[in-house]
Amino acid sequence: MKRVQNKILPIIVVLGIVFFIGLSFINTLYRAKNDAGMMIVQEVVQLRDIFHRIHKTCVIIDFDEQKNPINFLNVEKFAGSEVGPMNLVHPDKWEGPYVKDNPTLYHIAYQVVSTKKGYFVTPGEGVTLPNKKVIGKDIIFDQKADIDSMMLNPEELLYKDRPLAVRLELGAPSNIQFFLNDDSLDA
Repeated sequence: MKRVQNKILPIIVVLGIVFFIGLSFINTLYRAKNDAGMMIVQEVVQLRDIFHRIHKTCVIIDFDEQKNPINFLNVEKFAGSEVGPMNLVHPDKWEGPYVKDNPTLYHIAYQVVSTKKGYFVTPGEGVTLPNKKVIGKDIIFDQKADIDSMMLNPEELLYKDRPLAVRLELGAPSNIQFFLNDDSLDA
């Protein structure tokens, strides 16, 4: 009888250790998914606020491409009216760098996406979202994309009732004055 107890105790101990290691592994995977989702939520809001600040001082005209990687906010000075893919009315009012390091997710830059309904900050092409959807494969951002609706759908860009993308409000600020050249009126 004592021999049977001597063999059962080590088995119970090993099973207990394996159970707790498995539990820790599952907990780590869940936290990583949760942390990535919350990081996206926070970073798209931070990027939106930076672009709104830039627009208020420099006035953003537009972006060069339909999908523009956000990898230029750490620029201190530049020549011309364009920084990265962003075109500005008042580049001389640039207050950069706006960040020390451009935010990325899995080493992929966030992006400004242009659609018929406006500009949006989204995770970059190739990013796997917490819902296992991949930007550019499962979730397509083309000119016709309805990102506003996607931000309401947990199967797309909604995570724990928080959007994984944000709209950029780039309407012309009220303090902007446009001047016409007198010669243009003669034409």
